[in-house]
Amino acid sequence: MPPAKKRPRAYDHLRTRTAVLAQYAHVRDAVAALTPQQLDRPTRLGDWTVRDLVAHIALGLGSVSRDLALPEPPGPKPATTLLEWPPAVAAVVRDPEAPAPAADRPDLLALYGEVEAAFLADVPASGPGDRLLPTRVGSMRLTDYLVTRTVELIVHTDDLNEALGLEIPYDRQALAACTRLLADTLADRAPGGSVEVRVPPFAVVQCIGGPKHTRGTPPNVVETSPLTWIRLATGRTEWARALEEAEVSASGERADLAALLPLLR
Repeated sequence: MPPAKKRPRAYDHLRTRTAVLAQYAHVRDAVAALTPQQLDRPTRLGDWTVRDLVAHIALGLGSVSRDLALPEPPGPKPATTLLEWPPAVAAVVRDPEAPAPAADRPDLLALYGEVEAAFLADVPASGPGDRLLPTRVGSMRLTDYLVTRTVELIVHTDDLNEALGLEIPYDRQALAACTRLLADTLADRAPGGSVEVRVPPFAVVQCIGGPKHTRGTPPNVVETSPLTWIRLATGRTEWARALEEAEVSASGERADLAALLPLLR
């Protein structure tokens, strides 16, 4: 029999909303201090400049208000669950002929202000967050979609820091939600109990079929930091490189995640 799927992790709506706003504010404050020369610098995202990346971050959060303005999809269940979001996003390829994100929005600070104001007006601070949104990868619960915004914000904050040599902060709750979603995605994609993946202090999951660990020290253990895990899961770094640079520890003959990574790009 295949390993049983675990019950999906639940996220608190208010805490997630607060985390999204906090990380967005960190990016907004950094953007306000960028020079034109910094905005024109390249990033690790193909032909995107920092200006394009900065615009993309704002537009990514703006998708919440945009989707809330559309008619609610028919219920009662969403077509896309939270654990289905990463592979769904990985399947959506950016059109190379499409204009760069910053092409139509030269005033980035004005864009950031508009997106934040709309988010505050449109996303309630209370309630269960069960309202369905018609997102580009299928209908999703509002709270679940906010969790995906923590992934976008944390991953692209790291992209900005790498491109500019900055130290834009990572909100702890946003970093936790991003880390947990990507760890849970790994466990969902490769169900089992033979390998324990530890990303302290936020996540511990078991994955990969084989002899299940129940007591004592697991025979196959992978451990890394949240940012290294996020970079591995999103293809920002490679498994072999992370091992070589001692950013990941992996013990046991099954503790090799190379074939499963990245989870999304």
